[in-house]
Amino acid sequence: MQLLELALNNRIVGESEKMKQHKPYGIYEKYFKRPLDFICGMAAIIVFSPLYIIIAILVRIKLGTPVLFTQERPGKDEKIFKLYKFRTMTDATGEDGILLSDEERLTSFGKFLRATSLDEIPEAFNIVKGDMSVIGPRPLLVKYLPLYNEEQKHRHDVKPGLSGLAQINGRNAATWQERFAYDITYVQKITFLGDIRIIFRTIGKAFIKQEGISSENSVTMEEFLGNK
Repeated sequence: MQLLELALNNRIVGESEKMKQHKPYGIYEKYFKRPLDFICGMAAIIVFSPLYIIIAILVRIKLGTPVLFTQERPGKDEKIFKLYKFRTMTDATGEDGILLSDEERLTSFGKFLRATSLDEIPEAFNIVKGDMSVIGPRPLLVKYLPLYNEEQKHRHDVKPGLSGLAQINGRNAATWQERFAYDITYVQKITFLGDIRIIFRTIGKAFIKQEGISSENSVTMEEFLGNK
């Protein structure tokens, strides 16, 4: 609760004056975070290569092609990159030829992939390429870029992550304002121990408790419509 209050306080600061340009908090962020990201990304690809193959085959059988879902997302300094994920929805359409709703196209297998975050393991390739970090604000849709206020834009001062502070504090069940507040709190103080804590709590959330997979009104994440 204290962490949420701290995160939400950032909004007040951001609305009264622009945040200063981001500078690495310490030597970990400046010198060691990227090398460790690369090592972790390569290790994940090598160690879990059999899992990649198994999931790819199951996705092909149960959901069709392409096996990978790719989408442009904004990264550090709002630079656009192509995000890789395993697909979780079919291409089912109605009689009018228009795609059905997410709820109708999301199969039980797709729900399993999302609940365990297995759909996101191809992002290890994004981490190796340098598009992403293991820990950081989640990369959102390009169309949201014009909707951020001055404070929220600072979530792009660092590379987006496979998981982040917002993901262990509500994930998709949290409000947009809460998620952005957590993102900014993370950006302001990136530490090695902080990243390790987020990694272990992410594992607990994804594989043990499986919390926050859906928002209150959506099977995934509600669309961000801007700040009121």
